[in-house]
Amino acid sequence: MAKNKRIQVEGLEIVLYEDNQQDFISLTDIARYRDTERSDYILQNWMRNRSTIEFIGLWETFYNPGFNSIEFDGIKNMSGSNSFSLTPKRWIESTNAIGIVSKTGRYGGTFAHKDIAFEFATWLSAEFKFYLIKEFQRLKDDENNRLQLDWDLQRTISKINYHIHTDAIKENLVPKAITSQQAGYVYANEADLLNVALFGVTAKEWREANPGVAGNIRDHATLEQLVVLSNMESINALLIKQGLQQGERLLQLNQVAITQMKSLIESKAIKRLK
Repeated sequence: MAKNKRIQVEGLEIVLYEDNQQDFISLTDIARYRDTERSDYILQNWMRNRSTIEFIGLWETFYNPGFNSIEFDGIKNMSGSNSFSLTPKRWIESTNAIGIVSKTGRYGGTFAHKDIAFEFATWLSAEFKFYLIKEFQRLKDDENNRLQLDWDLQRTISKINYHIHTDAIKENLVPKAITSQQAGYVYANEADLLNVALFGVTAKEWREANPGVAGNIRDHATLEQLVVLSNMESINALLIKQGLQQGERLLQLNQVAITQMKSLIESKAIKRLK
């Protein structure tokens, strides 16, 4: 689970986090827009409404295979009556809900998937919901732009290293006085050596498995894969100069790819970029 993030909405700090690529926003913080001292009461008042129960129940039915629909039907039938009350904790425990989450600790409180959080904000204040969505989207845009810059940087480094790589091939593998077509075949062959070592397939195999997809296998690589690819190009250039045969280099490069990918996947620095 990613660490908490914060946005400022109408003078209020709203805490949110991402779990399995799904965004959750603090309902407790949103409720403070109406009453800073009685946020729990505001939230429970919202959950008394039949329309609220129907919406969060529909969300769970659509996204949660483990949702207890029998308990949900009982709660829905009672909703709207004067004696009906519902807390987030009771909702979660009774229905096995995943769209609303209760957290403890320094930044604890009641969180909900963004779909549900925006629905709560609508009930609370249309104006507040507008600014909440605006700030939330600004945060996501900033994150996407930063990731794109990181991806572009690694792609550029990979392309620069490719020239070093091809120079080593030309100096050590390509016989003298061969045709341009023959030279191009060797370059493609060496590029696929890296593709197989890292991705497990050649460029042609990837295209055949992904018909109609724009770009090539490297254009669709992850940030971690591009970092490893950049390193592999430099390593392969050294191995070529050492006179190692292609089969030997493939084995060594594959081990490099496995080791470095494991390291990057577990890297806290890489995780912070996501």
